[in-house]
Amino acid sequence: MSVFSPRRYQQPFKPMRRKEEDNLLMDLFTAGEKQIKRILFSCRMCGNCLLQETAFVCPMTCPKGLRNGLCGGATPEACEVDSSRPCTWYKIYERAEKMGRLDTLLENNAPLDGDRVGRETWIDLYNNWRESETEPKFIEFLTDREKFKADWENAFYATRQPDWWQGDSEYHAPAYEGANSLLEANLQTGDFTSTAEIAPPLSVSPHVISKKVGWLNDYVAAANFTDNASASARMGSLASSKICLDAGLEPVMQLQARDRSRVVIESDAVGAAGLGISNILCLTGDHHRFGPAPMTKPDQFDLDSIQMLWMLRRMRDEGIYIDGRPVKNRPKFFLGAAASPFGVPPKYEAIRVHKKVNAGAQFIQTQPVFDYDRFVEWLEALDKRNLLDKVYILAGITPMKSARAAHFMAGDVPGVVIPDHLVKRMDEAGDKDSQKEEGVKIALEIIEKLKNTSGVNGLHIMAIHWESIVPRLIDESGLPKPQIKSLEELEKPAEKQAVPA
Repeated sequence: MSVFSPRRYQQPFKPMRRKEEDNLLMDLFTAGEKQIKRILFSCRMCGNCLLQETAFVCPMTCPKGLRNGLCGGATPEACEVDSSRPCTWYKIYERAEKMGRLDTLLENNAPLDGDRVGRETWIDLYNNWRESETEPKFIEFLTDREKFKADWENAFYATRQPDWWQGDSEYHAPAYEGANSLLEANLQTGDFTSTAEIAPPLSVSPHVISKKVGWLNDYVAAANFTDNASASARMGSLASSKICLDAGLEPVMQLQARDRSRVVIESDAVGAAGLGISNILCLTGDHHRFGPAPMTKPDQFDLDSIQMLWMLRRMRDEGIYIDGRPVKNRPKFFLGAAASPFGVPPKYEAIRVHKKVNAGAQFIQTQPVFDYDRFVEWLEALDKRNLLDKVYILAGITPMKSARAAHFMAGDVPGVVIPDHLVKRMDEAGDKDSQKEEGVKIALEIIEKLKNTSGVNGLHIMAIHWESIVPRLIDESGLPKPQIKSLEELEKPAEKQAVPA
């Protein structure tokens, strides 16, 4: 255990290769920095230190190596990956709040540079300090405290934000007019808009997807396809989304960062756009431990969802890949993200959503809502940050199919909270058919509340392997069906996409 950070979950990084400037003196300096930072911060020598921003708690002690905030399954009690340890990011939020530095956590931090891992950072900081036009001068700590503080922050910012990333804490509005997808166009009408989720099949047959698309086609604006959720292999989200598109319903392609390098994420996203798939839901992904045995080699998170949003937004709006190469024909993305209103206190979760919206999230789909009052607290936390006019909120709905499913979601699904009285209702419902009807009744009660809630723009219905119930839910709740059904209606406004000078 270190002085400031939880113990590290993964081993320290080692340099990928030796450089010409490496010598015995540099090796000794790096070894000294490594030992000091190990004792103080459980340092993994990532080569891009964020301690100044993260209240001196090292984010790389997180089992996923997340550099921009906690994951959807985090709780105040423990890390979702290893229950014997605390959540690193929860510790960061707590200490930053005590220090009055919560807003410093809004900065979008870069993914690691493989050429820098395992190397020192103090020399980089010293060089940036000396080369800065506003070099912090220690005498100003006494004579002009505010100037010293600003110069100090600028020096650290220049160290942790490489030129190829240029992360900040500002909101970046889409650089185009009109709509890039049918889902976006329907949301822009102001009508309550519904999406649904289709579980990709375990087989190669496309007929399962086509059949479910037939059930949903007239009821939802788009259908989500999970991307190997729970670290378990299924038909890929890209292939499933293409089958859905060909069957006549616009897809939302989920794209998760686990197991993918930044190169593959860019490639998959560009490929999706080339196939006519515009809606992309950017996810960090479930940890490998949630998958079936034998477990995949851990520590395969090159990016998190916030970094993915930042990268894809810049491809769309600035026409550049992460390495600076130009994108000649820019993709037309409508970018989304997930939110977990029920894990950590809303004031902390709102920071995570704020970062996603700043990075490029245009719509948010939440975990299923069962505790309406806690969901409203989360919305109020977003409203305090002036986010509700910058992003569309699609509240999650999951009709419970059985009492067993209710107990499973309440006890074993990270980020899902089901009040005891709802679980009791499912237990007391009777036989299987009665339990299904009670699950539908509960879902309809929650939908009635959500459709009249300010700040909620629609629903995302996750009827897990029960997609046939979606039309009934929409009909009986009186939810509107999508108005805009033709891509041709979008072609003209989509051409107005702004091109930077």
